[in-house]
Amino acid sequence: MPERTRTLALTEGIVAGVLFGTAAIFTKFLGDINAFSIAFWRVVTAAAALSMILLFFRRSSSLKAAQKNLKDLFVLGIFLGLHFIFFTSSIKDTTVLNATVLVNTTPIFSMFVSSFLFKVKPSRLAVLGLTVSFVGACIIAYADASLLGESPNLKGDLEAVLAAVVEAFYLNLGRKIRGQTSILPIMFPIYLLTALVVGVLSIPANNVLTVPNDITIIIPIICLGLVPTAIAHTLYFSSLSGLKSFETATMALLEPIGATILGVVLFQELPAPLFVFGASLILLGIIFVTKKQE
Repeated sequence: MPERTRTLALTEGIVAGVLFGTAAIFTKFLGDINAFSIAFWRVVTAAAALSMILLFFRRSSSLKAAQKNLKDLFVLGIFLGLHFIFFTSSIKDTTVLNATVLVNTTPIFSMFVSSFLFKVKPSRLAVLGLTVSFVGACIIAYADASLLGESPNLKGDLEAVLAAVVEAFYLNLGRKIRGQTSILPIMFPIYLLTALVVGVLSIPANNVLTVPNDITIIIPIICLGLVPTAIAHTLYFSSLSGLKSFETATMALLEPIGATILGVVLFQELPAPLFVFGASLILLGIIFVTKKQE
């Protein structure tokens, strides 16, 4: 695999973080569809998109490189499937404020996992940056949810925390595998295995996978599978080749900024001053996290 620079990895992470902001917009159009169905069709669409790219560039033979990591890829599929299920469920079961703040603890959990299990120690500047970014994310979440009048729910809060925890393990294991092979041949089986995991888990959870049959549902599902998944999540995972797991996780804190940019462009919704303050803290923290130590 050709050598990759840290600058390229940072660019991938930043683009992914901004594009993650489209997920909430597309999910809003899916109504009462259960979390398992949303997660399942999201990754199936992403897998289909990557398969067409691989065939177009005649890269299907490179999938053989992923076979030696099949066991690890299956574990990654389990972690990613659980993350999508838990986070989508948390949005339905608790307030936007709680779900957003709690799932944004992923960089914190990732830092602990990388430190204690993989012996990757963060610098003091990175810890400071992570803290500043998390505070900024909390401010944005509070600004978005303060007028909704929703009531928190312990079940939804726990689901959001679990989504953060499984993503932390996903990123740390994924960093090792990403350094061994190209991105498309490894993400295609991950998405397929994630769909398999979601489908199997939907049975004991008594959540029947529904097949979208309305154009108003099909289009948001396709968009959800293409933009924040096939494009953004693939770039997010790819950035692990040049970043530590908690650095990649911190890039996801750009999600509300990306969503707000889309809101301004599509709906002329200008952000509140409190949001601008929180966004500034996120950007400042990311600068600290990504600053390479001598």
